[in-house]
Amino acid sequence: MKKDKFKGILHKNPKGFGFVSLLDKKTKDVFISKNDLKDAIDEDIVEIEIISHSAKGPEGKIVKVIKRQRNHFVGVVISKTQENYVLYIPSLGKDKNVVLDAKHKLKIGDKIKVSIKSFKDKNNNVTAIFEMFLAHISDPSKDTFIAIEEYNIRDAFSKEVIDEAKLLKIEDKDLLNREDFTKENIVTIDPDTAKDYDDAISISEEKNKIKLGVHIADVAYFVKPDSNLDIEAEKRGNSTYFPNRSVPMLPKELSSDLCSLKEDEIRLTQSVLMEFDLGGTLLDYKIVRSYIKSKKRFTYKQALKILNSEEEHEYKKELLLMKKLCKLLKKKRFERGSIDFAIDEAKVIVDKNENPLSIEIIQYDITHQMIEEFMLKANETVATHLSKTNKTLIYRIHEEPNIENFQDFYDLAVSLGFHLPLNPTNLDIQKLFIEAKDTQYLQRLSINFIRNLRLAIYSKDNIGHFGLALEYYTHFTSPIRRYSDLIIQRLLFNEKITKNFEDIAKNCSEKERNSFKAESSVNILKKFRLLKSILKKDPKQTFIATVTRVRPFAIVFELDDYYLEGYLHISKIQNDFYEYNEEDLKFIGQRFKNELSFGTKIKVKVLDIDLLFMQIDFKFIKIL
Repeated sequence: MKKDKFKGILHKNPKGFGFVSLLDKKTKDVFISKNDLKDAIDEDIVEIEIISHSAKGPEGKIVKVIKRQRNHFVGVVISKTQENYVLYIPSLGKDKNVVLDAKHKLKIGDKIKVSIKSFKDKNNNVTAIFEMFLAHISDPSKDTFIAIEEYNIRDAFSKEVIDEAKLLKIEDKDLLNREDFTKENIVTIDPDTAKDYDDAISISEEKNKIKLGVHIADVAYFVKPDSNLDIEAEKRGNSTYFPNRSVPMLPKELSSDLCSLKEDEIRLTQSVLMEFDLGGTLLDYKIVRSYIKSKKRFTYKQALKILNSEEEHEYKKELLLMKKLCKLLKKKRFERGSIDFAIDEAKVIVDKNENPLSIEIIQYDITHQMIEEFMLKANETVATHLSKTNKTLIYRIHEEPNIENFQDFYDLAVSLGFHLPLNPTNLDIQKLFIEAKDTQYLQRLSINFIRNLRLAIYSKDNIGHFGLALEYYTHFTSPIRRYSDLIIQRLLFNEKITKNFEDIAKNCSEKERNSFKAESSVNILKKFRLLKSILKKDPKQTFIATVTRVRPFAIVFELDDYYLEGYLHISKIQNDFYEYNEEDLKFIGQRFKNELSFGTKIKVKVLDIDLLFMQIDFKFIKIL
């Protein structure tokens, strides 16, 4: 029987398998196992056959590659023969043998840009053509530059785009037909290094009501449809953030100046004005075009210091009211089944030459929670408002997981003694995290849970948002750095949109995924470099780690102060003979009865850091 064939785009996972997003958009993404990828690579347009269906969704195999979307790659020289250099290209995988003519003067460790002459020559090799020398792997100052090249991040703006941005300004006529909030106590709260202030907050309490204003930079007023600025912003999709710099979606004339809600400057905004009762229920809202003058620019640290201090401050009343409303909104979210994660962030600190200096752990404290809750509520309110007008819009959707996707998390939770039904509801998962709140497992259980969730994406078709337990959700609050938010701003005030919503949603999702890969690649490389510099000073340095996964033949762990993953085959743990207990997901030492399971603290030593293949060789020291 002839099988139906479908066309789609391959999204390859670093672990080897992939998913194909079908061009007809009528079928769920199709899983492709590593053995069924044929010679396809990430972003290829492929033809597939669906070979089976399960609770996880359809599974298929690639029949042929229709079109290569990419032909330019970044690789590193790993060896040299008389005739060729051998390259490792991460996006092609370790199983692809990439060769380059030896006529170029290169050395092992050189990172270069190449195009592909053939993906399979007569010797089964990938043959590359030299295009550009980037840097040697030992040079940290080029890490961001290389990632920008490797992931095709659009960096410099054209003269036409910059000239268009420079012509923009705020004049008296621009304030007409807008509500004037310049007398309001409006503040911004952002990270220390932020320059693109998308959002500002006003808050007050009167007559048993809390009034919250979320004021968002009115980027749509300046960036007109099909202008040079708009075309470039759509191509970028979003801003990309690296340890030493960002690559903005909009030129600095807008992103860091005219659209940034800077202190004591008149700025044009779109304001979501919400009224809540004292229980946190939304009573009424209004969405208007406005202009503001931010009274104070707070960093998260400054706002937290005021909240924790007993001393008086000019804005303490507002900050305390923000804290109060934040807790009410979190309670409301909890009641509807939303799952709250308090996950800290590890930020790599670098010097002007991109040398990594340290890891700063950014606590998910109450000030971060306040701003997050207010942005969530504004996004939900805008999505609900637009949905009621029957307009087509771009939703932020998050599919509900099924038990097969969740099997890892389910097995882990049960092995730790937590009760979880076979088909858990949001409330069941909530209950588990409440039980885990005061245990050593909370942070890493949260991370494991998130890893097992499907990715949130943009779509014109609404299926709700599982993680937030919302029927309607969109992105509106960051139009300086997200193109989806700019589109939503236009929709709110009936501005013309000439583009196809399906195409916009797909492009925004893909650009977001690509930026995440680029950002992660640099962060991991910087952490590798930081470890190398520590070991250079003290080769005997040991590290504390926490076991995060247990597999039949290995343990996976995370270095506690670096948020960096490591791996040890059980044969390398030589202080005992360990047997795997499948039911409890643990190794048990047969001699000393020590256990290695999720959450176990261990001490490890770094034997080697390989920057060519981005691998670290660890030695097990002991269980703590």
